[in-house]
Amino acid sequence: MSTSDANPPSLYAAREPIFPRRIKGHFRTAKWWIMAVTLGIYYILPWIRWDRGPNLPDQAVLLDLGNRRFFFFMIEIWPHEFYFVAGLLIMAGLGLFLFTSAAGRVWCGYACPQTVWTDLFILVERWIEGDRNARIRLHRSKWTGEKIRKRAVKWTVWFLIGLATGGAWIFYFTDAPTLLRDLLTFQAHPVAWITMLILTMTTFLFGGFMREQVCIYMCPWPRIQAAMMDEETITIAYRDWRGEPRGKQSVAGNGDCIDCMACVNVCPMGIDIRDGQQLACITCGLCIDACDEVMTRIGKPQGLIGYLALTDETRERKGEPPIPTWRHVLRPRTVLYTTLWAGVGIALVVALFLRSPLDVNVTPVRNPTFVMLSDGTIRNTYEIRLRNMEGQARWFSFAVDGVSPLALSVEGGQNARIEVAANETAHVRLYVTAAPGTAAATTPRSEIRLWIEGAPVPGIKDTTDRVAKDTVFNGKGS
Repeated sequence: MSTSDANPPSLYAAREPIFPRRIKGHFRTAKWWIMAVTLGIYYILPWIRWDRGPNLPDQAVLLDLGNRRFFFFMIEIWPHEFYFVAGLLIMAGLGLFLFTSAAGRVWCGYACPQTVWTDLFILVERWIEGDRNARIRLHRSKWTGEKIRKRAVKWTVWFLIGLATGGAWIFYFTDAPTLLRDLLTFQAHPVAWITMLILTMTTFLFGGFMREQVCIYMCPWPRIQAAMMDEETITIAYRDWRGEPRGKQSVAGNGDCIDCMACVNVCPMGIDIRDGQQLACITCGLCIDACDEVMTRIGKPQGLIGYLALTDETRERKGEPPIPTWRHVLRPRTVLYTTLWAGVGIALVVALFLRSPLDVNVTPVRNPTFVMLSDGTIRNTYEIRLRNMEGQARWFSFAVDGVSPLALSVEGGQNARIEVAANETAHVRLYVTAAPGTAAATTPRSEIRLWIEGAPVPGIKDTTDRVAKDTVFNGKGS
């Protein structure tokens, strides 16, 4: 047995830390703005107030799991309306398909939370330890007092960012000012502390230490994106027919690429875009900024690295002009995704405005299907589930259309009327009776319509709501 067979090479390679160089340019500026906007929305949104009247929370965005409701400004979603959440998730997926099909992994490069927080952590690292070369030297140096001090400061700031991130997340699930007071006085529920700690540590580890490994090894999207892209997708590419062979500009026959490695040094994923499309590329555009800066400095045209479709790459190789951008974007695949996305969105908006203000479920009791009372009256029983979706107690009354005459009463009372507490669901039995000899009593099966009417609530709802539910009244037959 040979030595190589006895000691096969390891399939594991230790991670080489990546220290992206600072760069200025259009794409870097866009990333700064997107980072500021997305982080601002995330941290500020739980503190925005929205007046919904008495007995209702005044937090604009609130996932009230205790009362099983979701508040988003003027919209209130109840558990039975989960299809709204499902629709939003479908729209998010279709939107991701659309943007990837049109312009590659722009979501990954600009708006993905992993990208945004990694950018923020790298910014902190640069402020404390210096730019790329200083950070590399510090990484390779021995553990001195200076290195310990800088690492301690950096990790402390990272931890505080992670703490703010975890804290902001739990504020979406309860009243933010109340929870903050409970946290500061150490009176918060243990679930809040555990959730915040988990999110703090995941942010600290993912943004500070794992970084590109999350995108490459943990995220499924890099492996799915190929199905969304084709030769018309606009993505980042290196114009090798213009840049090769690489080398000094003073050497005759060399291309525009001077092999300065600027595109590699700024890449947060640590890849070389000149090697072609790669799974790790998040199309953030920083390599374009770096290359354009170098091209301007050496007096060459910009665009050696740029957003480019495969069809344009083929045309440019032949010296033909590129296809207009709009033709890459407006093609059958993107039109299909846009149509589906818009269709789901329109359906959700229509459903939102047409949804009933009352949530009522009517279930006939089948065992027995009817009861004959001592005087010959036929009685049917219906299980009614009625949800009061207003912020105050509300009276609801019942009526019936169809065969007549029919009488209604609620179990435990003489009237067909009940009061339901604010934001509560009532379960009640409704009795519908037919006098002896009437059509309903002598007909085995009669179609009827139950009407449930919600009375106005002063100061909250000044109109009457009505909902109809079709059901069946069972008689004894002739």
